[in-house]
Amino acid sequence: MTRIVVVGNGMAGARLVSEIRARDRHVGLTVFGAEESQPYNRVLLSNVVAGTMPPDQVRLLDPAWYADHSVTALPGVEVIAMDRENRAVLTATGRREPYDVLVLATGSEAVVPPVPGADRAVTFRTMDDCRRILRAAGAARHAVVIGGGLLGVEAARGLAGRGLPVTLLHLAGHLMDRQLDAEAGLVLGQTLGGLGVRTRTGVVVEEILDGGVRLAGDETVEADLVVLACGVRPVTGLAREAGLEVARGIVVDDEMRTDDPSIFAIGECAEHRGRVYGLVAPAWEQAAVVADIVTGADKAARYRGSRLVTRLKARSVELAAMGETHLTEDDAEVVRFSHRAAGTYRKLVIRDGRLVGVILLGETSAVGNLTQLFDRGGPLPGDRAGLLFPGPQGNAVAESPVRMPDAAKVCQCNDVTKGQIRACWESGARDVAAVAAATRATTGCGGCRDAVEGIVGWLCEQEGVSA
Repeated sequence: MTRIVVVGNGMAGARLVSEIRARDRHVGLTVFGAEESQPYNRVLLSNVVAGTMPPDQVRLLDPAWYADHSVTALPGVEVIAMDRENRAVLTATGRREPYDVLVLATGSEAVVPPVPGADRAVTFRTMDDCRRILRAAGAARHAVVIGGGLLGVEAARGLAGRGLPVTLLHLAGHLMDRQLDAEAGLVLGQTLGGLGVRTRTGVVVEEILDGGVRLAGDETVEADLVVLACGVRPVTGLAREAGLEVARGIVVDDEMRTDDPSIFAIGECAEHRGRVYGLVAPAWEQAAVVADIVTGADKAARYRGSRLVTRLKARSVELAAMGETHLTEDDAEVVRFSHRAAGTYRKLVIRDGRLVGVILLGETSAVGNLTQLFDRGGPLPGDRAGLLFPGPQGNAVAESPVRMPDAAKVCQCNDVTKGQIRACWESGARDVAAVAAATRATTGCGGCRDAVEGIVGWLCEQEGVSA
């Protein structure tokens, strides 16, 4: 019997285990997790901070699932070394686990900036971090979030939603500078301002104090809760010490295989074609490829990279960004609309007649259709304005279940099409929960939930049944 060992029981590792079991019930399967908790959806932690979701609602797999599927799960057991010659891993508890196939899904860790007093702050990365933030928020009068990327914006919005005044500090000139251009960052900042988040960009943090944060120029921002959201870095120490090739991440080929043929790596710890992905959809795509290969379900499966769609998970802030958003008129055709007072910004980046970048901030009814056009890379209609402002008979394909083709991808995280949702419904899944259980749609970032609800509701209307 083939023995498969997975190191890491986060979103990538847990998904891999379920993908393997969906293909093969008989291979030996053991998964180690450094965190003591059961695997959870890290994407939704900002909802836990905001209080819109209890921790139990973001769980991915529970202990009963492992028992029912003959998986040995060891949460809270850290793997500290690999014996590649004898094909075994060694844990901090002294356990030695042999393997035929080893998959590293060690994820990323929070970056802690090298500033005095950083130990006074709380990182925002794990469920334990969320618990610490919530305990501190209960007695705090003002919070500071350092880092205005995706996680920082979500953390700041979540704390503000609890009624806590929040200042968001960011080193770059505008928020979410990796995904947004300067105008979109400005509009986002104004939107957050209306929700109780004060934004400061272009600032340098020099020290974290007991009562606040000292900036360059000796200005102090008062705070009794400081949250660090300064990015993440791949956890590669285990692979590096074992002599595997490591650059920014653990280097893998299109099979997600390392330079040791018996060892694979997936998720945020893996570097594929010079790129490390920090979103859930690529990790889950990689898990499916490895599951196909190691079980023999599809030995020809290959990972070719991912087209990224970033959705902000923050209450009352609608934001989607994808592709090459920073290109200008010098490099591509750019169509944009900005209305700062309304908190609206829309931008299309078009090259060679195809959509290569999108920013949608504010009301995002066009996101479904634009995501399909971006994902397919097909030619665009001549009416560019109609893409940004779809009318009832226009291009809002994704917002109308009647007009949406079955091939349209509804859930980006799990690669679920309208056709799959229809087939699932026809097989008896008559509500969103049943569709999610069968297809996994809505279980990633949650951004597709409205679309799934719309499709299920429309299908029920056609048959005259109650959703």
